[in-house]
Amino acid sequence: MILHCMKKSTWEERKNKEFWGKRNIESEGFIHCSKPEFFWRIAPVFEDSAEELVILCIDETMLISKVKYEDGDNCKRAYPHVYGLINNSAVTAVLPFIRSKDGKWLKNMELAKYENA
Repeated sequence: MILHCMKKSTWEERKNKEFWGKRNIESEGFIHCSKPEFFWRIAPVFEDSAEELVILCIDETMLISKVKYEDGDNCKRAYPHVYGLINNSAVTAVLPFIRSKDGKWLKNMELAKYENA
């Protein structure tokens, strides 16, 4: 499983489409994702968002597009990048981005089995 975080409003416009991600690919060249074990490392990027966020759980074996694990920041961790559109049939769950009172991400119960790495 890989994770992708987005605004809830964006998910609402994408959830009934067969494929999505064209805007991500046009701006970044791929769609950024994370393994659950690394999500705590990237969650701070989203903590200042005033909008409600969701975390998409994606079964990468069901993706029609290619996934490459890359360490673009030389951080000694490879993150999954999806090089192509994401088919919604690969999205297995949509979780809320839960925040503490000070805005920090709280790990979803559904992700508790994944230890932070």
